[in-house]
Amino acid sequence: MTESGAAIRLLVDNDTGIDDALALVYLLSLSHVDIEVLTCTPGNVAVEQVARNNLALLELCGRTGVEVAVGATAPLEIPLTTTPETHGPQGIGYAELPAPEGRVSPHQAVDLWVEAARQHPGELTALLTAPLTNFALALRKEPRLPKLLKRVVIMGGSYYYQGNTTPTAEWNTHVDPHAAAEVFAAFEGEPEDRLPIVCALEMTERIELRPEHVAELGRLAGSAEVELVLPSDPEGQRSTAANPLLRCLSDALRFYFEFHRHYDQGYLAHVHDVFAAAIAAGTVDYRTRPATVHVETGSGLLAGTTVADYRGLWGRKPNARIVSWNDPEATFREVLGSIGALARRLDPAVG
Repeated sequence: MTESGAAIRLLVDNDTGIDDALALVYLLSLSHVDIEVLTCTPGNVAVEQVARNNLALLELCGRTGVEVAVGATAPLEIPLTTTPETHGPQGIGYAELPAPEGRVSPHQAVDLWVEAARQHPGELTALLTAPLTNFALALRKEPRLPKLLKRVVIMGGSYYYQGNTTPTAEWNTHVDPHAAAEVFAAFEGEPEDRLPIVCALEMTERIELRPEHVAELGRLAGSAEVELVLPSDPEGQRSTAANPLLRCLSDALRFYFEFHRHYDQGYLAHVHDVFAAAIAAGTVDYRTRPATVHVETGSGLLAGTTVADYRGLWGRKPNARIVSWNDPEATFREVLGSIGALARRLDPAVG
């Protein structure tokens, strides 16, 4: 259900790659959303780079008051794997941002989450677009988090759907399957309205951003020239847009388009985290199905595989609400419109 008129207070945890960056910019464009704290998990890039990206994006969007904190530096039990081939060596494709002036919080991410949840029970929504390492650690410290948080939205997993990292596993879950298993176990038996909303690949790969969306974003931002990112362009070509936010997103998305084309998916970008952010912000409609989720941690080939029991065949209570329907066209209308308005507000050259 859409609830765009209500104030939304978020705890956000990301591993700022390209779709995380677009999701963060979208959240920062919304007047009814307040990010209480932005925490960093290693995933697409190392956690130090995640923090730099987040600080730089906050400054680019004129929102320097958000506390950015570092949590875990590696998955719970396995070595960290990053994805420079997917998101670029710095996590934001071809985009280049000035070194941020802001500093990382002296406080630990898990401590901030637990403190915030305890101080504001029933008021905060957790948005998790990274491996679930930090959230698993927070649950170890405060097992009541499923009851203290108003809502939890997770981007991760794939259910009876081809994985994007192995044949059966989605990236976030594959990076730290042990953390994902702990998180779902913590919610088993909670009332349905408190179960995490899970945005898995079968829904997020429907959110296909294409070159025409970049052109539309430029128009909405008030760009004097059409912002074109085309399959026929030389790889690595950079945007000449005067608007700094538009230029950043265009250069990031070009890298993402090229990556998807290299893997025979077309000149497009699956912006997984943007859809999860819109659910957390209450700005898009969706439907869910309750299920009991199992995360495979023991098999090398199947590590990170997620299986959903929708029929209760395991005799266990549900621990998740998996999104079963979304509206990509409406999602892009909402997201592009809001980011375009932000870019326009930030550009002194636009009327």
